[in-house]
Amino acid sequence: MKLGFQSAILADLSFEQVIDFAAENAFECVELMCWPKGASERKYAGVTHIDVTDFTPEKAKYYLDYAADKGVEISALGYYPNPLSPDTEEAEVAVTHIKRVIDAAAMMGLDVVNTFVGNDWTKSVDGNWPRFIETWKPLLAHAGAKGIKIGIENCAMYFTADEWPSGKNLARSPAIWRRMFADMGVDHFGLNYDPSHFVWMQMDYMKPLTEFASRIFHAHAKDVRVDRERLDDLGTMALPLEYHDPCIPGEGDIDWGKYIAGLKASGFDGAFCIEVEDKNYEDSLASRKKALLLARDHLRQFM
Repeated sequence: MKLGFQSAILADLSFEQVIDFAAENAFECVELMCWPKGASERKYAGVTHIDVTDFTPEKAKYYLDYAADKGVEISALGYYPNPLSPDTEEAEVAVTHIKRVIDAAAMMGLDVVNTFVGNDWTKSVDGNWPRFIETWKPLLAHAGAKGIKIGIENCAMYFTADEWPSGKNLARSPAIWRRMFADMGVDHFGLNYDPSHFVWMQMDYMKPLTEFASRIFHAHAKDVRVDRERLDDLGTMALPLEYHDPCIPGEGDIDWGKYIAGLKASGFDGAFCIEVEDKNYEDSLASRKKALLLARDHLRQFM
């Protein structure tokens, strides 16, 4: 496994500064964010470390050469929108840009793009299914033609009352993954596996490692603390952030020694990227860098 980080937490740094930070602090890889240029309403979104609009082989070579010169691998390109949004314009923008990210990854000789499948939270799983098939069949055909694997993060993206009852990402459970993979029928559709989302959804983050071993293309390292007193008081029908807090590895409920051993036993030998979404380390760039270093030091002992 290669230990790295997801670049969204360093939104105020340039591509070069992100790679420099990684090299100076013994990170082996970075997942680089590729959102369209412009502001985003969602926290940790809208970050552009590689602009894939009007991408060229010359740009691809520059990014690859810069990272290689610093001894840092680009593990994947990341873009996490909602391509199944009930707002058709939002969905069209997402689908178009996912294709651009796939094209850029192929130009760079990478093999993974990480994203969300999206979700219309006003509909059931079955209600979403026809549109999921209609949207993702051609996206996966495009990715396959370019030699790119699609890693779907397993976050439900359910944070506010406006996203009730099921959030903005359909691929939130093993039962749904099983159905997705069967209906898509391709080997390059898989997971960017994040154990933290299982914890707040009251699920076992170890069990899927065996069944879905061949589908884990990339992995995130983020932790969570579940406040059991709040959960007992509010129940799981409350907004998730009312009873849990995302945090850095080592400060939450995940047993990282057990989890990393499980990843290794599953045969995973890819990029393991720290994702920081911890409000205790958000007051400054120095704090966010500190969060990455503390997480790195905690995880290293198990790797």
